[in-house]
Amino acid sequence: MNGGLASSNLRAAFSHCVQQVRSYDYHHYLCLLELPPSMRKAAFALRALNVETARAMDIASDPRIGLMRLVWWQEAIDKMFANKLIEHPTAQALSSVIAETKLSKIWLKRSVEARINDAKREVTDMPESIGELEKYAEDTVSTMLYLTLQAGGIKSTVADHAASHIGKASGILLLLKSLPYHATRNRHFSYIPTAIASKHGLIVKQGDGEERWVDSREGLCDAVYDMASVANAHLEKARKLAASVPAEALPVLLPAVPSQILLDSLRKVQFDVFDPRLTGGVLGIPPLWYHLKLKWTSWRRKY
Repeated sequence: MNGGLASSNLRAAFSHCVQQVRSYDYHHYLCLLELPPSMRKAAFALRALNVETARAMDIASDPRIGLMRLVWWQEAIDKMFANKLIEHPTAQALSSVIAETKLSKIWLKRSVEARINDAKREVTDMPESIGELEKYAEDTVSTMLYLTLQAGGIKSTVADHAASHIGKASGILLLLKSLPYHATRNRHFSYIPTAIASKHGLIVKQGDGEERWVDSREGLCDAVYDMASVANAHLEKARKLAASVPAEALPVLLPAVPSQILLDSLRKVQFDVFDPRLTGGVLGIPPLWYHLKLKWTSWRRKY
């Protein structure tokens, strides 16, 4: 392939990544626009990968096809690091980033493996504790922040710790927001830990010892409140580290802003994830207001 054609194809691949993130992860798309231009290519390629793996099961007509797609991405990462050509725009963009920045293969594969393990769960196989959800959120969301920091050449233990907390908060809150969607696919409580569900009467034991899920709107709101409180604690921990985070890492940590906005939106609807107000605008607030909050936080060099 001649240089001009290769360059043209690569530009098209990165353009594809930007469009994917804009279409399916709009609140993070706006966060990435606040990054320095030198960091945006890598960030969009990573987020596009996250879009591909996060949507794999949702867009598949058969769960087995979705799982096959996730396994394909797991194998594609090995090929990227072996410098093998893959005929997929997101993979091509990510291959270019890997060649330029030497991203961590472990973190990339961990993010896909977590999706695969989640896809293999049975409908009745619920997480036992909030700790399991925190690990899933770290493996799928925090890893994207770690990799973006790495791609930007930012080496900071404090920034990594902040990214860990922000990723956990974001992951938990987005899982809560997705509960109504999963209810339409007969996975009503698929991401509510059994310990929290039992505490709020969503699980009761029957005479034969079997457990039965109870459809209680009040109990669900209480369970969502408990989980959102864990996410809020992570955001608070991340912000306590802000004074020690290197200035160049601050834009990478801006996803704390949409997490806080979603948390505030949940509070306004008394943690009722089925309230239609949560689906309006961007994470429950008008798009212009979201833009202003993000811009204001970025301008103040906060997250």
